[in-house]
Amino acid sequence: APESDVAAGAAPEFLALVRRLGKFLPADVRVLDIVRAPDGFDARFSALRRHYEYRLSTAPYGVEPDLARYVTPWMRPLDLDAMIEASRHLVGLHDFAAFCRHRDGATTIRDLQRLDWTRDGARIIAHVTADAFCWSMVRSLVGALLAVGEGRREPAWCATLLTAAGRSSEFAAAPARGLSLVHVDYPDDDQLLARTEVTRDVRRIGPPPKLLGDREIR
Repeated sequence: APESDVAAGAAPEFLALVRRLGKFLPADVRVLDIVRAPDGFDARFSALRRHYEYRLSTAPYGVEPDLARYVTPWMRPLDLDAMIEASRHLVGLHDFAAFCRHRDGATTIRDLQRLDWTRDGARIIAHVTADAFCWSMVRSLVGALLAVGEGRREPAWCATLLTAAGRSSEFAAAPARGLSLVHVDYPDDDQLLARTEVTRDVRRIGPPPKLLGDREIR
């Protein structure tokens, strides 16, 4: 929690606070530890990258009961090799407008650093990492790749989606159930403020514009 959210003299009480939160939070939510945030920390804008996983099961019986909240059953066969090939077209710095819900004034340019798949028997997992994500972007990426995996689209089709000016209606976002945020990377404490300033800046594709006086040259 940011320092302003916790009383200055409360540090010795953090363990007691963890215990109290364990009593009041619902059974599926737990706070494991509490530490005082360093100066300049912003949970959203200080982040370097986010790591998500999307989990599917193609087992004929669906999903085991203890995993049902975290894995999406997918009864139709999937061509994982085609999905892996299609994923390569999407990695990099692109405008992901086709995969994002529109928000006035918000950019849809993101640096997708990882998008690959692993299989363990009937379990298929997408591993997705980016500097930031638009609303429903991971589920939309997975939804487009499922269309490829089912043979409804060719792998190269995904590259054409990167030219779209707005959200695409050619595919549906994957169900929310299989999506999990697994980790967020932050820089060292002395780099937090600088990272926040970079993140808040407007993203562009290509080199930044040159300045002549107070005018941009593009």
